[in-house]
Amino acid sequence: MIYLDYQATTPLAPEAREAMLHWLGGPGSDGFANPHSPYRAGRAAAAAIEVARDQVAALLPPGGRVIFTSGATEALNLAIRGCDAGALAVSAIEHAAVLDTARALDPALTLLPVDRDGLVAADVVIPAGTGLVAVMQVNNEIGTVQPISAIAARAHAIGALVLCDAVQGAGKLAMPDGADLIAISAHKLYGPKGIGALWVRDGVTLDAQITGGGQEAGLRSGTLSPALAAGFGAAAHLCTTLWESDAEHVDRLWIQARTAFAGWALNGSATARWHGNLNVRLDGLDAARLMSECRTVAISAGSACASGSGRTSHVLRALGLSDKEAKNALRIGFGRYTGTEELDEAMAAITAAARAQGLPA
Repeated sequence: MIYLDYQATTPLAPEAREAMLHWLGGPGSDGFANPHSPYRAGRAAAAAIEVARDQVAALLPPGGRVIFTSGATEALNLAIRGCDAGALAVSAIEHAAVLDTARALDPALTLLPVDRDGLVAADVVIPAGTGLVAVMQVNNEIGTVQPISAIAARAHAIGALVLCDAVQGAGKLAMPDGADLIAISAHKLYGPKGIGALWVRDGVTLDAQITGGGQEAGLRSGTLSPALAAGFGAAAHLCTTLWESDAEHVDRLWIQARTAFAGWALNGSATARWHGNLNVRLDGLDAARLMSECRTVAISAGSACASGSGRTSHVLRALGLSDKEAKNALRIGFGRYTGTEELDEAMAAITAAARAQGLPA
């Protein structure tokens, strides 16, 4: 299988896997110890978690603290529910973890529109009285990069906090200026599934959403996994060392893929975007049929969380596409471990499958 669904999850970096092994425990190892226990093995596990916290923090702005969670969904819930902001404003193309949580708390929430390129306007009007504004850094379906700093300045001018879902950008792009809360996930930056983090700017207070033990500065009770934390930390550290080479590799893959899909329409901005995400459509294409028939390539038609729901992408609809046009779209994602030859092979398979539907691909 040629894996081209890096927005759904990234392959686990070998270095991250290696960092996890000791803390999984096993015969002759005390790495299984509870990191909240007072004896030596517990203290060693706790120390490993703090090393990982520092490694993850290196991806994030200074002047804040890292709270480990079970993933980005929990981090976003902790941010939205924990700040008790009242009136909410979120972009129309946020992940369901933001949209569904925000709607549950504020049924009258403000949806900040995007233009045809999938971008929130830098001078977007945020209603007075809004307590929290949530805009993601990189969209998980179309790859657009939002003007977070400008939006944050407008939010702060009316006294609102700013939450940024940086899941798709962390480890690839610099974190945005101006956010008060940033959510990230390990498995989107070559780390393990089951762990994420919420960065909280100094001075911002939150109410705990999971109580019972007081771990994670009292904000997130529960026994932490040293193995997951170590894997997250190693993956984050690797991103800081491979930052430039990863970006250069992805840029080359982007040009290669865009050339192969020259006759397809691009969804989202051609310039304000992360190049590891290519969302394209072809009039008349049955994307679901193509994915079923193109068995050697792993691609998607949108968010993995909504896969199989039968719903048309709310992100593509927000761009002004019809339901029919949205169902003509494919999302192709690549990254550090994608080879140029396998990308060529995948592009050939995809275009051949489109031609089998009678389309000029």
